[in-house]
Order: sequence, then structure tokens, then C-alpha cells
Amino acid sequence: MTDGYRIAPRRVSFDWRETPLHWIPDEPTATHVINVLHLLLPAGERWFVKVFKEALPLVRDEALLKDVKGFMGQEATHSVQHSYVLDHLAHQGLDTTAYTRHVEFMFDVLLGERPPFGLRVSDRAWLRFRLSVVAATEQFTAVLGDWVLRADALDRSDPDPVMLDLLRWHGAEEVEHRAVAFDMYQHCGGDEPRRYARRLLGMAITAPVLTYLWAAGASYLIRHDPRLAGRLRYTLGRHNKAVDKGLLPTWRELGAAIPRYLRRSYHPSQEGSLSKAVAYLTVSPAARGAGSGTGGAAAS
Repeated sequence: MTDGYRIAPRRVSFDWRETPLHWIPDEPTATHVINVLHLLLPAGERWFVKVFKEALPLVRDEALLKDVKGFMGQEATHSVQHSYVLDHLAHQGLDTTAYTRHVEFMFDVLLGERPPFGLRVSDRAWLRFRLSVVAATEQFTAVLGDWVLRADALDRSDPDPVMLDLLRWHGAEEVEHRAVAFDMYQHCGGDEPRRYARRLLGMAITAPVLTYLWAAGASYLIRHDPRLAGRLRYTLGRHNKAVDKGLLPTWRELGAAIPRYLRRSYHPSQEGSLSKAVAYLTVSPAARGAGSGTGGAAAS
């Protein structure tokens, strides 16, 4: 992280009373593909915080420790705000409980404090593996955060401004702390070459699991959307039409994040622009109204 820059949570709030179910007008597929974030992040980001709490005693670098604590505060805030969106969806007749129950099982049991199924893995090795999964996941959140900050087509689609602000506030903070999970893994992940091998394993598991969860989540939301009443299905063709309109990131943008991450010389400071992220946070309605510390001078 840039010298003198402080990562800190912002105590944001959003008013969902006027946000329609299809917050991108006439674009239910794009709406619900993005809405999968709300299905995954409440449990996922709570899990990030739990894993980092376990690893805090291993941190011997004071600057990293400050970044990690700021990261944990931001992730906890993200989890809470996205859970409020799930409540909003439920109030509009779209109950997500059946899906989020599976997500919570994955994080709380399959990736919990103890290895599942009686796997014989030491506590330290299991913690390092989970840190590698957090770092791999944060690679994608940084890429998505950078995309949403640049997605001019979303502005042209007349979206709900509150939802767009939530996504861009969150995306900006993901770019802001883009390197913390990676640095935490590198610091706590043991000696080479096992550390690098475990980094590869973390991405090899994370990428296909996220792809599956996203497709299953989008299918669930569209299938249970009361406004659609079963008239629409999630298909690759409809997804690609939304990509062509600029309403979703391209497959190339997402896929290219993987080989970058796998380079031995890689560091996430290469993802996105910190200055652009901080610039959005200075104009975000939610972030401007938040009473918290923010970072210092920005850097690209």
C-alpha cells in the first residue's frame, strides 16, 4: 500500500425504499447477474474477517497489520450492507434463503475453522490454504471493482442510483484494498516453493467455484423473480447480450485476471487505479455521508 495511505471502513448507509426489483430497467438478466453479489458477499466477507482474525497472531509487520485491520473493517461493512439488499429483495417477494443457506454452509462448514470430512491437515496448513482462497477471491473483486467504476454503459441504462452507488462504493473500496489479502497470504503463507504452490491451488479452486456459484445464483434469482413469473431463464446467450451492451464485464476481462495472478512476479497493485477509486469515494453519496477516516494521498 502507498506510504501514508490509511485503509479504513466508511460507515455508509443506503435507503432502499425506492429501489425497484429490476434496478437496471428492462434488463432482468444483467440485474440479477450483478445481484449475485448480494447472495455471496454477506457470508463470504464475514468469512474473510474470521480467517484474518485467526491469522492476526502471525503478522509481524506493523504496516501490514494496520492494513489488515482496515481491510477487516471494510469487509465487515460490505457484508452488512449487502445483507440489507437481501432483506430488500425479500420485501419485494424474492426470497433468497434457499440459496444463501448453501453459501453459508460452504463458508462456515466446508471452509470453516476445522478441515471438513476429517481431512488430516494441520491447523497451520489449513489456515494458509484458506488465506490463499481469500487472496484469490480478492483478485476477482478487485477486477470487478475496477470494472464497475469504468462501466459507463451502466450510467446510460438509467439504473437505480442507490444500487449503482452501492456497487461503486464497494468496488472502489475493493480497489483501495486490492493488495491486502495477497500481502497477508505472502506474509503468513510459509516458505517457497510451497507458498507459491498453495497460491496456485487457491486460484485453481476459487475460479471454478466462483463461476459455478455465479451461474447458479443468477439462475436462482431469475427463476424466483416474482415479476418474471417463470417466463425467463438464465442462459449464456442472454448473459452475452448484456456483456455486449456493456452492462456486465467481458469474459476476457475476468479470464485474464487468472494468468496475471499466477505469475510469480505478480502483485495486485497492478489492478485498477487507486486514484480513480478514491476519486469516486469523494463523490459517492453514501461515502460522503459516512463519518469515518479515509486514506491519504492516492496513487495510480
